Amino acid sequence: MSTNNSGFKVLVIDDSNTIRRSAEIFLKQGGHEVLLAEDGYDALSKVNDHKPQLIFCDILMPRLDGYQTCAIIKRNAHFAHVPVVMLSSKDGVFDKARGRMVGSEDYLTKPFTKEQLLQAVQQFGAVSAAA
Repeated sequence: MSTNNSGFKVLVIDDSNTIRRSAEIFLKQGGHEVLLAEDGYDALSKVNDHKPQLIFCDILMPRLDGYQTCAIIKRNAHFAHVPVVMLSSKDGVFDKARGRMVGSEDYLTKPFTKEQLLQAVQQFGAVSAAA
């Protein structure tokens, strides 16, 4: 059995239980610790309490959407360095641009593959660990 010491603490924010669960399975298979949140308010308390190293954030959510959630996280000096990757079922240029405007590092289109998710963690988790 190999031990993976390169695992990151990853928060997945999505109002879809299916997306949360599949992301959790993929990330755990990749050796990462996974936190789940079903909306922006739930996510903000988890970011504060658990200090994840990377955040995947759905755009379309009730109450507080992904753009608002990302903007709030990025405005907080304690968490501004934490990479945020937006998740959306739409692959629109406008959505990607708006995500960048609120500070997200990247954008994944749902449904994502295990490889896409783990590649994003490798790419951005290292950035957060170095911060």
